Amino acid sequence: GPEAVTRADVVLLPGVAVDGRGLRLGRGGGSYDRVLARLEAAGARPSLLVLLYDREVVARVPAEPHDRPVDAVVTPSGVRRFR
Repeated sequence: GPEAVTRADVVLLPGVAVDGRGLRLGRGGGSYDRVLARLEAAGARPSLLVLLYDREVVARVPAEPHDRPVDAVVTPSGVRRFR
């Protein structure tokens, strides 16, 4: 069910881009923002990872107050940790 994610050790998030702060730009549907809010409300703290191409790691993405940074981005050239 929808609460199963609160028991995960790692959550892979889709993205269009990630910036140097670890903020992720999604596709605009908000479904993963709702998952992240569910994790926060449950006090769960899994590692948040996004898989991207190197060119999708950018200087800055637009951010809103509810946006939460990811812990790391995994690209073909390696892993970049933000926390």
